[in-house]
Amino acid sequence: MEKPKRLESRTVSTNDIDNDNAAGIRRRDNRLLAHLGYKSEFRREFSLIETIAFAFSIMGVCAAVSTTFFFPLVAGGHVGMVFGWLIPCFFVLCIAASLAELTSSMPTSAGLYYFSAKLAPPKYSALISWITGWANVTGQIALVCSIDFTCAQMITTAISVGSDGSINLGPGPTFGILLLILLSHAIVCSSASQFLARLALIYGVVNVSTTLAAVIGLLVASGENRVSAKDAFTLLENNTGWKNDGWAFLLAFTSPMWTLTGYDAAAHISEEVAGAARSAPIAILSGVAATEFLGFLLLIAASFATSSVSELLATDLPLPMGQLFLNTLGKRGMLVLWSFLISVQWVNGVTQGVDASRVTFALARDNGLPGSRWWKQINRRTQTPVNAVWLVMLVSAVIGVLAFSETALSSLAGATVVGLYTSYAIPILLRITSGRKMFVPGPFSLGRYSVPIGTIAVLWAIFVSVLLCFPSVQKISAAGDMNYAVVIVAAVFLFSSLSWILSAHRWFFGPVPNITDDDLSDIDPQSERKAQNERHAADDDKSNDIDDSERRLST
Repeated sequence: MEKPKRLESRTVSTNDIDNDNAAGIRRRDNRLLAHLGYKSEFRREFSLIETIAFAFSIMGVCAAVSTTFFFPLVAGGHVGMVFGWLIPCFFVLCIAASLAELTSSMPTSAGLYYFSAKLAPPKYSALISWITGWANVTGQIALVCSIDFTCAQMITTAISVGSDGSINLGPGPTFGILLLILLSHAIVCSSASQFLARLALIYGVVNVSTTLAAVIGLLVASGENRVSAKDAFTLLENNTGWKNDGWAFLLAFTSPMWTLTGYDAAAHISEEVAGAARSAPIAILSGVAATEFLGFLLLIAASFATSSVSELLATDLPLPMGQLFLNTLGKRGMLVLWSFLISVQWVNGVTQGVDASRVTFALARDNGLPGSRWWKQINRRTQTPVNAVWLVMLVSAVIGVLAFSETALSSLAGATVVGLYTSYAIPILLRITSGRKMFVPGPFSLGRYSVPIGTIAVLWAIFVSVLLCFPSVQKISAAGDMNYAVVIVAAVFLFSSLSWILSAHRWFFGPVPNITDDDLSDIDPQSERKAQNERHAADDDKSNDIDDSERRLST
């Protein structure tokens, strides 16, 4: 098979994007995408505010904190809740800033594996792109499954509270609910971009309102049961079984690291965003910063309202946060607030499903997946990758069998963070090493701070990727407390490695252009005229060379 031509580095700057009319902005977006090597196949329906809402909604702060409350609770008690959240926030901001810079320069649905291919040494470009793409897809699909699994747990928690504990659904029914949620998401995620943009905007507001309601409710309704400020911020309780309290405290990072994932979604929907070179990086940073701030407020309120850590850990409810709301707000208040949390988590699953389907589509567009010709198809009616959506949900359902494990969330959270943060670290590392001279900044640039910020980002990604492979408790068993994150990651790594060695190295060459001269002419007639003039000039030079040769021969 003939090796496709490698995409040349972009020579145009995106700094000329101004506040022109919508049609003009979209033309500039499509022209930039064409210079990156791709033709526009989506409708650019996401505005700046909708892109921010999408990036924010994908982290679903109030629901995500509630579903992962177990980790800081068992790992550090009050200290785990407050500082187990606060410390990772600084490092995640460094990663978000580095990804925002890359996205501003190269706004395409391919995202991270495209960045890696462009910034890697040419000899290793395809291999590094392959590794990044598979790591990202693994994390994306594991995140879809974990979000929908926790949504199912929230539903079973509500059923238990509503029945006064008489109905406690086990792993089987929970898995059944998970499948129904995945089915609903497959249908909704197949919708047109305009509908998805409006849904994200609406639920951005619901997300913020629900979080603030939870904060106020916990602080006000806890009344005399509130712990002192000293205990709320400094009381450390280690319930992990690990003897070292410092190590146990680090395991509290699971909650913020799982919550603060998926913000690269703004890069993966950039082909659906108007003014993507500016809007996407703003969305990444705004979404992460808002999630970190609101999550910190919610966990401070939860720390004050938690009068007994051991009581919450001993609850029969699937999620300890449900018990905290029940103790604080009563049955009716808890169910009202919990219903909003369930809806936020459900929309969180929608946005993540969209994100995962876009990167799956992009990797298939570059022939990086088995059956790529099916997964890169765009539905003519909705102009969205419907086949990729259903593939994501099907694989998520397969991974969902972990619901029968007692540590399903630990395993899914670990696989998510390891997959995604590996794919984040690779292009950032290349940006500050081999790709420094090749990198062409977009409207958002870190400038001279890119190297120190990128270094911190890479080191943190490596640290948490190792950390989250450990179980949340010391004594484990295969059927009980085993963290299967390393099994999931190892299985994908083994499959992708063997695929590369046996076959893929012969046909995967990283991002390849899919745009023709006709497509470029439609997008940028001036560039096409310039290209035609260059071809005509080359033909004239060739003709003159032939004439000179003939004259010399005749002489």
